[in-house]
Amino acid sequence: MKNTVMKKILIYSFFLSSVISLWGCKKETYPGGQISPYIALYDIRNLYKGHGDVTLNTANMLGSTSIAAMVVSDHSGGNLPAGLLIVQDARRLSLLRGIAIPLGADAASYVPGDSVIIHVEGAVLKKVDGVLQLIGIKNSDIKKVSSGNAIPITIISSDKMIADPDAYESVLSVIAKGTFDPLPDSNAVLSGDRSLNDSYENITLHTEANAAFAQQKTVFNANYYGILFNNASGTNPEFRIRTGKDVQVLSSTIEVTPVIITGFMSDVKGGDGNYEYVQMMATTDIDFAATPYAVVVTNNANASTPTGYPSKGWATGDMRTYKFSLSKGKAARGSFFYVGGSGKTINGSGSTSMSSSNWIRAFDYTKNDGDGFGLKTGGLLANSGNAFGIAVFKDSTVTADSKPVDVVFIATGGSLYSSGKGYRIANTDFYDIKHPITQASQPFYRQGSNVRALSYNTADLGYFNMLGGVYNPSIGKWARVRLQKNVLLTKSSAITEIEGQGSTVLKTKD
Repeated sequence: MKNTVMKKILIYSFFLSSVISLWGCKKETYPGGQISPYIALYDIRNLYKGHGDVTLNTANMLGSTSIAAMVVSDHSGGNLPAGLLIVQDARRLSLLRGIAIPLGADAASYVPGDSVIIHVEGAVLKKVDGVLQLIGIKNSDIKKVSSGNAIPITIISSDKMIADPDAYESVLSVIAKGTFDPLPDSNAVLSGDRSLNDSYENITLHTEANAAFAQQKTVFNANYYGILFNNASGTNPEFRIRTGKDVQVLSSTIEVTPVIITGFMSDVKGGDGNYEYVQMMATTDIDFAATPYAVVVTNNANASTPTGYPSKGWATGDMRTYKFSLSKGKAARGSFFYVGGSGKTINGSGSTSMSSSNWIRAFDYTKNDGDGFGLKTGGLLANSGNAFGIAVFKDSTVTADSKPVDVVFIATGGSLYSSGKGYRIANTDFYDIKHPITQASQPFYRQGSNVRALSYNTADLGYFNMLGGVYNPSIGKWARVRLQKNVLLTKSSAITEIEGQGSTVLKTKD
């Protein structure tokens, strides 16, 4: 036994001394990391702190000397600032950033899709007329690697551009579903400054008077491909398209949504049965006896039948969808009205009565089936889990092919869409029947870009889901998108808490 132990000790000692010997004698041959010669435009722009010009060198560029970028400027239309070459890249964090380079007449020799390597060591970062530029670069500092490359383009909402113009300056982007506000007359042209609304904010679309497309007629609804530029004042940045082809016409017809969803109570304090409700607003005077409507809700819990993808959409019935027919009463333009349980209180049993509000349809859904389809239920609107939705239809009859005038969804789970089976959406601030860029058909929730959803609140606390936004009937769209605002109610809350500040408003003519 002792001999065996001694042998093991000798073996381990020999092995350890061999490892130490090899470790100590072997020379280090790893050459170390090599610094990339290319620095991201994200890092270049961050070097400028607004306190003065910055000369680029290998020290502040951490050893780099050049940028590898894509050209996005096109001077053939005569609408970009003269002599500026605009390039962009997304080398850092996949974030697109751009920069302007004054090249004089040589700027026009480059076209969108040119891939270039630019030696920037010794160039100066400087703001000129509000635009951050790389000064001192010559045409000989630029090497064109290839041409005709696809350019990644991102939809950027106008509110983001206005809130942080430095982040989006000199980047080719798209303002989707842009409408002029106010609408110009039928003979109006692009020349000058026009206020462009994309449902987030109004931004200035600038067209030079001598641009090749300055006399091009304005259109009602379009995508605008262009580049954002700051100005000397540092406020009110302007968006410039490059050529007339940068206007992608979407529609020439104003379609006013007659009823919009402005909020809902899906989970009162205490028992929900017969106390849930949906708040809506009429954007025009409505007599429901003359023009009937319907409100349908869908619950996609795993236990809701029929299971699987809804081949009949909103008309599925059973435990999946439940319908209220609106065929009596009136709603004045800009006024709120309600649909839901006959309890008619703001936050469940024993809370403030809402019986004096405008209830177009209310009955005890815990004891009664829906109007046409949907089985009686103790929970009309879900409190958690898979998705539920609310849709408004301009007809008392709802089928698988019926198209809603407004729709919202909460959460994303469950069997919602597959191969033409699903819940149809409307063109709203949330959803698009056609993809805003590719124009591919996508008429269902969870199809294509239709993935936006509201969020569930903590259960059994009495949150009213307020959807605050600004709807503008004169342009047939949301001037400010709806944002979910969770209002925690009490049993004594007043109606003004769900119809007051933060609620959806109807924009009147300027």
